[in-house]
Amino acid sequence: MILLTSVSYAVAALFTSVSATKYSEYILAPNYRSVTPAVLTAVRGPVENPDALLTGVHSSHGVIFGANSSITLDFGINIGGTVDFSVRAVSGADEYVGFTFTESSMWISPYQCDSASQALYDSPLWFKVLSKGQYAAEKKRQRGGFRYLSIWHNGTGSVTLGDLHVNFTASPEMEDLRDYPGYFNSDSEKLNRVWYAGAYTNQLCSMDPAYGNALGIPGTNWYYNATISKGTSVLIDGAKRDRLVWPGDIAISSPSIFVSTNSLDGIRNGIDSLFVLQDADGRLPWAGSPFTTPGRFSFSFTYHLYTLLDLYYYYLYTGDLAYLQSYWGQHKFALAWSLATIDSSGLANVTSANDWLRSGMGGHNVEANAIFYHTLEVSLKLARAVGDSSVVGTWTTAMAGIKKAINERLWDPAQNLFFDNDVNKTASAVHPQDGNSWVVIAGVVDAERADAISTALAARWVRPYGAPAPEAGATISPFASGFEVQAHYLSGNPERAVDLIEFMWADFMLDDPRMTNSSFIEGYSTNGDLHYAPYNNDARVSHAHGWATGPTSALTFFGAGLQVTSAAGKTWLVQPKLGRLGRVTAGFETSLGEFSASWNSAPTNSITGEFKTPSGTSGTLILPGGNPHLVVSGRQGRVSPSSTVDGDLVFTDLAGGSYKVRSS
Repeated sequence: MILLTSVSYAVAALFTSVSATKYSEYILAPNYRSVTPAVLTAVRGPVENPDALLTGVHSSHGVIFGANSSITLDFGINIGGTVDFSVRAVSGADEYVGFTFTESSMWISPYQCDSASQALYDSPLWFKVLSKGQYAAEKKRQRGGFRYLSIWHNGTGSVTLGDLHVNFTASPEMEDLRDYPGYFNSDSEKLNRVWYAGAYTNQLCSMDPAYGNALGIPGTNWYYNATISKGTSVLIDGAKRDRLVWPGDIAISSPSIFVSTNSLDGIRNGIDSLFVLQDADGRLPWAGSPFTTPGRFSFSFTYHLYTLLDLYYYYLYTGDLAYLQSYWGQHKFALAWSLATIDSSGLANVTSANDWLRSGMGGHNVEANAIFYHTLEVSLKLARAVGDSSVVGTWTTAMAGIKKAINERLWDPAQNLFFDNDVNKTASAVHPQDGNSWVVIAGVVDAERADAISTALAARWVRPYGAPAPEAGATISPFASGFEVQAHYLSGNPERAVDLIEFMWADFMLDDPRMTNSSFIEGYSTNGDLHYAPYNNDARVSHAHGWATGPTSALTFFGAGLQVTSAAGKTWLVQPKLGRLGRVTAGFETSLGEFSASWNSAPTNSITGEFKTPSGTSGTLILPGGNPHLVVSGRQGRVSPSSTVDGDLVFTDLAGGSYKVRSS
């Protein structure tokens, strides 16, 4: 039992949020770092004034807990932080108050928390109540994610509590938690809510690096005290657990952070924490410290590549050339190791089973090789940025071999999907969600095959729960499904992307009563149980996991069509794909300025609207070509399309500025 003695604590508002942020009504982050509960959900035993701790209730008496009594409070959204409260009266010789936390309503209990450790459940956070005064948890006793808080007085006397609040500790680098440079809105309220819940999930998954690591800690007297990176903030996998840096999680979280809060310091600190652990042979770690130590190096072929993609994304969004140059040697060293794994098949032969806890990783795996192809492609862009032409021939040749071999060795025409690898190509073989999504993202397949993959993936959906990942058993993975969303957009099927986001992320992952209704879960079962196949303990599943936030960036990049294609948006691509949406508006910022777009659907599969990019930049506009009367005009007047590709109108070499698209 942890004994936390009384401390003096002056409660003060850290700041007042006054924001002109667009669509701020959708932002879930609290106005202040002092957060109070919204609703009383349960009372057990002799309790007087049980609602006295709620927001807006001003009781001079406080909550009076009699012998063996408890209450449960609901904050309305998933939050994270340390508890702080006052003891107004105490009667008895040996009185304790315990606090329990849970993200999901499934695990509400005054006697135990959900699990952030290897234990079945975590113990209450105990305070020994010695006298009246202010009490506060140490920062290492913060709970990274919880919506429900129960307070249990287990003594025979009585204790009166007041002034309860939680010191919100997530996103410590943000002065104003609601200051979003990025925004999104459409005529689908479901998509609007998903976009902002993704942004908020990533805020919950940004933490002070001094309070990391939930792996290996005890369930009783739990704490978080591992320093996992340098800096003020770092992007981690999950708010509750593991509270570690995982490069695969960063790869899908960082784009969503970029288009919303644009708070990128935590990404940079996470990248730093991975490169410093690079092995002498060039390999990069599966996860950061303390999961990886000098004497314990766990490796994943895919996560090794994800670290390189993380560096690419950070450079793409910031344009920080000096930072890229500082890691360029290590980046090439890491790719040299990967290139050495290519055998006579033309594919990398994977010898590590580690990945995102899916099964079957190894051999000529389609996911690993598609990610490898994509990493080589974007690394060529980085080589041009740093002026290094020495790698072009080797990397280009490897890409050609990988692309050819994937299509020739792993394609299953009976399923219109790729096999997981070439070891098992029987009728019962796995056709993975991750690999079949990644071949489309990486551009390994042509348009016809990409469309066929999109159709086949959508045919496997399990309504009302989501898109299955058979490579992980009877599992729905928001991580792998985030890549599937991109694949539907990129294959020319935006209506499928919208449909999947609406029923999986909005209807189930937000609105199911077992969820937090504010942040996104790590994974669950294809039958809708909140059971994630890699774990034997359902209370351990994270309900604020950044790897589940893929739709936030996908809706901006592909739905609204706003993409930066070189450093900080020096060049850009605007290519909206509304699908069945009637309208969409989005925007974000880089160091070069504002990027924004607003579109409305029009007859004959065309759209009208406007977009804006910073002065001094240049880019390409691609519009559906169903309307021959479409007019694009900018500062210099009317702009004519450079070409027509697959029926789309392509406008190249556009100077940065404001443009309007209308029907004449």
